[in-house]
Amino acid sequence: MLKDMRVLVTARSFGHHDPSLRAELEAAVGEVRYNPTGNTLSAAEVLPLVADCDGYIAGVDEIPAAVLQASTRLKVISRYGVGVDRIDLEEARRLGIAVTNTPGANSSSVADLTVGLLLSLARQIPQAVQAVRAGSWPRINGISLEGKTVGLLGFGSIGQLVARRLQGFDADVLVCDPRLTDGETAPPGIEACSREELLSRADFVSLHLPANEETRGLVDSTFLAQMKPGAYLINTARGELIDEKALLAALDSGQLSGAGVDVFTTEPPDPANPLLHHPAVLATPHMAAHADGATDAMGRAALDDCLAVLRGEEPLHRVI
Repeated sequence: MLKDMRVLVTARSFGHHDPSLRAELEAAVGEVRYNPTGNTLSAAEVLPLVADCDGYIAGVDEIPAAVLQASTRLKVISRYGVGVDRIDLEEARRLGIAVTNTPGANSSSVADLTVGLLLSLARQIPQAVQAVRAGSWPRINGISLEGKTVGLLGFGSIGQLVARRLQGFDADVLVCDPRLTDGETAPPGIEACSREELLSRADFVSLHLPANEETRGLVDSTFLAQMKPGAYLINTARGELIDEKALLAALDSGQLSGAGVDVFTTEPPDPANPLLHHPAVLATPHMAAHADGATDAMGRAALDDCLAVLRGEEPLHRVI
């Protein structure tokens, strides 16, 4: 039966480091379609590609109800990554379309980039490189992480790995997560606290939250005003967490000293987006999960669950 089926793959790095993943998928089903643009797809771009497909290994494309309703053969959306906020889960459930994801597969990679952005902000590494390339030899005074306080909003697998890495720098780590306030204990050397206390004390605040009704736009003018003056913000989670206009205002006023941003509400962002050109912003192209180990692990998990559903079996990482 698999040979009668068609699968769409829009995750751009699927099989990039391990070509056997593509070969295995192509050998298993009748046809595989790949992302023709190389970019994240809008709903209008997804629709003609997925309408007659049975399986869908999805990146961070927009998959609203209209796309699901038009995809009458679709049996499974296998999300290449963790977040499923851009999929209409209620409509998928109503239509009997399974949705899976790949929890934990990219956690180490995202934690690495988080710490990389933090260090780059603290030591002004990109500015130093630019200056030397321009023929200058400036004396740049950076910030040591030793003795500084880093606050993590969200303490899932990524937040925990970031905390573990930061302890090697002798930084003080604060965490805010509902699971900890509900009775779970923070690991040794890590302090659980309220969001208000974290924001007031942290020299660096790093976001590790999903995008949902409670968190969209969480980082607004009120949130930013509660942060310690001169602190830094890092977001390797979801662009929808941040009100970008409020962030720009906080940077312009000096309330924040800088921001490291790997994700934006609209991706790719408009080239005219002022955050891309702000001297205190380090912007990267949603690359946190794209390291060799992470892409291989995400690809394997997404492929296995997609094929499992198409064979009528239970997937390992079912969301719905």
